[in-house]
Amino acid sequence: MRSSSIISVVYIVVGVVISSNHGYLGDFTTLPHIVSGILSVVLWPLLLIGVDLHVVF
Repeated sequence: MRSSSIISVVYIVVGVVISSNHGYLGDFTTLPHIVSGILSVVLWPLLLIGVDLHVVF
């Protein structure tokens, strides 16, 4: 149980770093920016293969 929580924390930390490097965590003034930031942290492996996660309403 403890190892799964450590893996989860590492996954989120890596997601934050990669999302920040790809420009998803800069500006949270509108809902699409917030949704894009959350998606990029959770789905960070997709960023590595070039998927664009910017949400547009």
